[in-house]
Amino acid sequence: MNILRLPRGPGFSYSQQRPAARSGHEIVAVYRDEGISGSKGRDKRPGFDAMHKDASRRKFDIVMAWSVDRLGRSLQDLIGFLSELHSLGIDLALHQQGIDTTTPAGKAMFQMMGVFAEFERGMIVERVRSGIARAKATGTKRGKAFGRPRTSPEVEQRIRDALASPGRPGFHKIAAQFGVATGTVQRIANG
Repeated sequence: MNILRLPRGPGFSYSQQRPAARSGHEIVAVYRDEGISGSKGRDKRPGFDAMHKDASRRKFDIVMAWSVDRLGRSLQDLIGFLSELHSLGIDLALHQQGIDTTTPAGKAMFQMMGVFAEFERGMIVERVRSGIARAKATGTKRGKAFGRPRTSPEVEQRIRDALASPGRPGFHKIAAQFGVATGTVQRIANG
């Protein structure tokens, strides 16, 4: 029997290989999307996409992942992924949750874990948005304003004058001359 593993972190340790060995499986491929969130779609996760393609070619019999959140954070995507695997006759085992989708209980647990992963993702997004709104309204813990400081009106006027001068230099040179970002010069030029 062939097996596919999706490792959790940057390292792929022996302890992660043991469950496969204990089950009598051979690891035939390892797919990674390091630094890419599980909330991203298949098109933004090259390793996940390659795994889908290899699944359709039946290069393995079972997908073993460390945790459900390694596969995705959207319930709809997780259920679609599970349906695709089962239509191809490929099973799924999640080590951290102790879920094996070869059983009805394993399928139900997988769907419940997907609900909680999606809920957790939504809570994180909500907390971040709330924190940003609070920081914009009241400033940071150190009392500083949130975001980059605005360019002073005097500097903006001097940049406008430089942009209007005949034979003017490019945006990069003007930005360097006034100690601002190129985007600031572009914003003033378009504004």
